[in-house]
Formats: sequence, C-alpha cells, structure tokens
Amino acid sequence: MLSPHEFATLMLVKDSPDQIDLAREDLDALLERQLIAMEQLASGIHRLWLTNDGDSLLQTMKRED
Repeated sequence: MLSPHEFATLMLVKDSPDQIDLAREDLDALLERQLIAMEQLASGIHRLWLTNDGDSLLQTMKRED
C-alpha cells in the first residue's frame, strides 16, 4: 500500500516529471516497487516516467472515484 505522499509523488511523476525534487524519499519507494523508472540522459539530466504498473495503479484509483 502506498502512503499518501508516495501516491502524490506518483501523480507528480505522471503530470510534471521535470518538477520533482530527485532527493524525495518517496521516489525510492516508488522505484523499489517498480511504479516509476529513472534514466540519466547523456546531458546529465535525470528523466522520470511511470512504468506500466504505475500507470495501471493510477488508472485503477481513478476508476474508484
């Protein structure tokens, strides 16, 4: 089960991945659960995105509203 902070971070990764502080502890939990992925571009910038599991989780939560 995700904490409210982890769930909010997951939504931020979906909507505004470039505006997330990479030092957030919530990112570690989401990476461990494979709900998000991160890559370092050749420019040195880190890019975050939702995995299929992360997207599925958000879609499931959206349907339960």
